[in-house]
Amino acid sequence: QVQLVESGGGLVQAGGSLRLSCVASGLTFRQYVMGWFRQAPGKEREFVAGINRPSTRTEYSDSGRGRFTISRDNAKNTVYLQMNDLKPEDTAVYFCGARYGVTWSAEGIQYWGQGTQVTVSS
Repeated sequence: QVQLVESGGGLVQAGGSLRLSCVASGLTFRQYVMGWFRQAPGKEREFVAGINRPSTRTEYSDSGRGRFTISRDNAKNTVYLQMNDLKPEDTAVYFCGARYGVTWSAEGIQYWGQGTQVTVSS
């Protein structure tokens, strides 16, 4: 059974930082591309950041580029999202997703975590 478990969310003031983690089990982690998505109240889930399998390429949404950094540790079956200079508009539930393959794409995510809440106060 595949499980993705996110952690690291919380309440932070604008300008602050958080580091999200997503631990995967039940799959061969190094064979999957990994990504972070978020969903704010009343809005659709949107792409935040993605990383390919060998960690040689990353992609970011316009809102995350320059402030967020995605990384992975295949030895720990974990993908991270370092978020700096957080803004109130970053408030959302953040999900990690996994798709079998080499090259990152936001399409075709096969597995999702349950999400972790990030709240940024002004």
